[in-house]
Formats: sequence, C-alpha cells, structure tokens
Amino acid sequence: QVQLVESGGGLVQAGGSLRLSCAASGRTFSSNTMGWFRQAPGKEREFVGAISWSGGNTYYSDSVKGRFTISRDNARNTLYLQMNRLKPEDTAVYYCTAPRAAYSLRYYNTERGYDYWGQGTQVTVSS
Repeated sequence: QVQLVESGGGLVQAGGSLRLSCAASGRTFSSNTMGWFRQAPGKEREFVGAISWSGGNTYYSDSVKGRFTISRDNARNTLYLQMNRLKPEDTAVYYCTAPRAAYSLRYYNTERGYDYWGQGTQVTVSS
C-alpha cells in the first residue's frame, strides 16, 4: 500500500521558517515528479511547487517563489519543503503528492497531474 506521510507542520510567527517532510512508502518515487499543494480554510487546494524525478528542475507558484524551496532525497524516498519568510497567508494544510506515471511532468501544477496524496500537515502563521 502506497503511503505519503507529511510531518513538520506547526505554529510559527510571521517571518519565521518551517521545514516539511514527506516520507513515502509502499513504492519508490525516485522516477516520479513530486509536489506540494496547500488548502486554506474556505479555499480550493492550490499548487505550491513541484520537483522533477532527479531533483534537477523545480517549479513554484508565484506566491511562494523566492521563499520556499523543494528538495528530495531519493535514497530516503523523502520529499522536503523548506519555507522561509512565512506570511499569515501561508496558513493552510499542506499536502505531499506524487503521480503514478514515471518521468512525467504533465499537469505538474494541477491536481490532475497527481494520483497519490498524503493526509496533510497543518501550517499556521501568526501575525
């Protein structure tokens, strides 16, 4: 059974930092794009960023570009999201995700591009 388990969320003051982790099990994702999405209360889930299978290419939404960094450790089957200079508007549940298909960046910035989802981790940024 494939599982994606996020951790590292919490409460932080504006301007602070958090590092999220996503541990995958049940299969290896070393050949798959992986991504992060988030959902704030009352809003639809939105794309945060994605990373190619080798880690050589990263993609970010405009709202987090320059503040968030995605990385991965394929040996550990783990995805990371380093979040710096956090803002109250970053408050959301953050989800780790991966597609079933290997070597694909198709629809990487939409939910349509992904098949496996974690349960989410809450990030709350206070002003």
